[in-house]
Amino acid sequence: MRRTVYNEDHESYRQMLRDFIEKEVVPVHDAWEEQGHPPREFYNRLGELGVLGTQVSEEYGGGGEPSFKYAAIAIEETTRAAVSFGSHSVHTNLMLPYLMKGTEEQKKRWLPGFVSGEIMTAIAMTEPGTGSDLANIATKAVLSDDGSHYILNGAKTFITGGALADRILVVCRTSPFDPDNRRGGLSILVVDTTSEGFVVGKKLKKLGLKASDTAELAFTDVKVPVDDLLGEEGEAFRYLTSNLPQERLTIALGAAAAAEAAIRFATQYVSERQVFGQPVAKFQNTKFVLAECSAETQAARIMADQALEALDAGELSIADAARAKLFCTEVAGRVIDKCVQLHGGYGYIWEYPIARLYADTRVSRIYGGTSEVMKTIIAKDLGL
Repeated sequence: MRRTVYNEDHESYRQMLRDFIEKEVVPVHDAWEEQGHPPREFYNRLGELGVLGTQVSEEYGGGGEPSFKYAAIAIEETTRAAVSFGSHSVHTNLMLPYLMKGTEEQKKRWLPGFVSGEIMTAIAMTEPGTGSDLANIATKAVLSDDGSHYILNGAKTFITGGALADRILVVCRTSPFDPDNRRGGLSILVVDTTSEGFVVGKKLKKLGLKASDTAELAFTDVKVPVDDLLGEEGEAFRYLTSNLPQERLTIALGAAAAAEAAIRFATQYVSERQVFGQPVAKFQNTKFVLAECSAETQAARIMADQALEALDAGELSIADAARAKLFCTEVAGRVIDKCVQLHGGYGYIWEYPIARLYADTRVSRIYGGTSEVMKTIIAKDLGL
């Protein structure tokens, strides 16, 4: 079906990214997966291309584009090629809404480097004992006696981009835990990763997303200036909640694009692969499987596009973002699994892009809120 979310400028940007990926990413992506992340200077290259700052206002060196559609194109094009820009998506799509809650002085300090790739960012929410229960965060920060800085202690895990980040937004407890208000008392501190007491722990070996670093982090008496408190003290949970729709839309868009890519890879493979003297594509089962995949993927694409338009209009609700994430990620899981099956044994070989899609997409039903959490949100919206 004809897509209406993009205009000519968007498509020109898409072609630029597609050419860049083909020439500068695909040839070296295997090496990035072996290393566990792209080289640090790659993010400076993304900064040169304007990929990191399309939504940052021009006064801070960005593109001044309010729409999320350029970010959506980057998601679609990397997924189309079954590659990754490392922690780029977290940096551009998750961090910016938080940084925009900062003071004017903070924006002047951080956003120009954010746009250029000189300052890469990550967010540290998840802890070994919390998972999706963010209200149970135990990492804490205590104000110093002279009130000049916080003293931060705690540990985080599953932090995308944590190993290479220059600044990490740490969600921590700045007032004692109150069982009657579990969501209160949480704040966000923007930690300089050169600070004494900050340690990047184990770099986690994942099933997929191998070119994106994920790490455990530890904070031992880390001094964080009060000027690096982001937003208001005690308001972190509100900030997290308000930014969740965009994060979940990001995941939904990636899932829809992954399903589309899987169909393209499978169609090409079955058209070339000969079995019993004819292409696999000639068998009725193959045709029916891909037809089912196409129908489901079209539905996911329409839902993701509608949610994208709603986000740009400021109308994407938490419940509708949950619906989009749940539906698109579940569709992607089913479609990619079927496309792996159509590849036969080669679908299980890492050098085939369908195998990377299979591994990379599985986590989409876990991070950003599990499918079970999405169902809970949707059910609550139904009054249940």
